[in-house]
Amino acid sequence: MRIRSFIIAYALVLAILLFADRRPASTGQDRYSHVVDLTDGQSATTPDAPAAESRTRIIAPGALIPGTWAAGQIPPERLVAPLVVMDLNAAEGPQISLDDIAAWEARHGMIPQGAVVAIRRAAAHKISTPVASGVASRVASDDLSTTPLPMARDAALFLIDARYTIGFAVETTVNLASDRTLARQLALHGDYVVEGAARFTSLPRTGSLIIVAPSKKMIRKPGEAAPVRILAMVR
Repeated sequence: MRIRSFIIAYALVLAILLFADRRPASTGQDRYSHVVDLTDGQSATTPDAPAAESRTRIIAPGALIPGTWAAGQIPPERLVAPLVVMDLNAAEGPQISLDDIAAWEARHGMIPQGAVVAIRRAAAHKISTPVASGVASRVASDDLSTTPLPMARDAALFLIDARYTIGFAVETTVNLASDRTLARQLALHGDYVVEGAARFTSLPRTGSLIIVAPSKKMIRKPGEAAPVRILAMVR
């Protein structure tokens, strides 16, 4: 009886060891090494010196088309996403084009679905907004900014439609009013743009995870961007 019990126990232990041996070894690929705060203008708050207001803001769909998601209404699952970084200095022009995206994917692999695309701006590409005759005098004081999204419309729409990109992040401020068609498509697809981000030079081109945390405060002025904090978890 004891021999039989010993054999059964030995068989169970052997089965457990064999099962454990077949489990995939942990490679650490799903671990993140550090977190980078991509929010600009953050400073410590003290009774004598309140924190400086952040330049980093989110242009939510509701800032482009009333009735769509305001910053505080964006679903949580759209605020945590894979992050890919594109370099503007690698582009052939002042904006990233479809050809630039194709070249990026040929080198780094397909952009994951549901990602946020960050555009790392180069000093050599100082974008000036094209102003037609008479337009400058009609620029409203509530324009979102002075520069267009540093990505061509067809390239942005390709990412939205074919890669299901849920947002864009840039280091400058953005004037989405300069391209009403793109602004409308962004809003209708539920996409957002984070402007005034910082420290993109600290990020690899792929493999990071972005966390976007917009303020819940009510934005009453049409076209107004909301304060946001963004973090990147880097492998």
